[in-house]
Amino acid sequence: MSYMLETQDRDTQELSDEKESVKPIERAQCDNYKSESVTGKESLSSPGAWEDIHDSDGSSSSSHQNPKSTAKWAASLENLLEDPEGVKRFREFLKKEFSEENVLFWLACEDFKKTQDKKQMQEKAKEIYMTFLSSKASSQVNVEGQSRLNEKILEEPHPLMFQKLQDQIFNLMKYDSYSRFLKSDLFLKHKRTEEEEEEPPDTQTAAKRASRTYNT
Repeated sequence: MSYMLETQDRDTQELSDEKESVKPIERAQCDNYKSESVTGKESLSSPGAWEDIHDSDGSSSSSHQNPKSTAKWAASLENLLEDPEGVKRFREFLKKEFSEENVLFWLACEDFKKTQDKKQMQEKAKEIYMTFLSSKASSQVNVEGQSRLNEKILEEPHPLMFQKLQDQIFNLMKYDSYSRFLKSDLFLKHKRTEEEEEEPPDTQTAAKRASRTYNT
């Protein structure tokens, strides 16, 4: 009987020791995963870096437009920036104008405001500063000189620390590049495609026949 009790105690102790040895490993794995998710992120200025961020709320970018999406894009810049497909097309346009950094900076600031972990906030704040705001920034945005942040402020970041700069860039896009985007071939082509997809098949066929007759 005493032998059985000793065996049970030994088994219980071994099971307890095994559980204790697993917990630190699990915590370590979680810590490694978190750190990799921060340090392994694409550079802010790289293609597609902010497309994933924009879709992080569960929405996914699609190669097919939603019905009347161009009408939403034309309603306001806010609507355009809320639509992943709209952001994609706007980026294409800005890239041709050599000003893609504006929308990338705006998206980076939106992502930053949603960050709650202090360590991640510090990492993102420094990355935004080095990519868009410092004198050596690879994709420097055009903001007022006196509005640029001092590097010391990055040590104690807060969610709205980039808000004024983000507003400057938003207004720059709204009153400059956004209006040109709505008149661009890229936007108008999408609008025509959208209108053609909404037409009944019979109407499309008749239009094509009329076009062929006119051309001959």
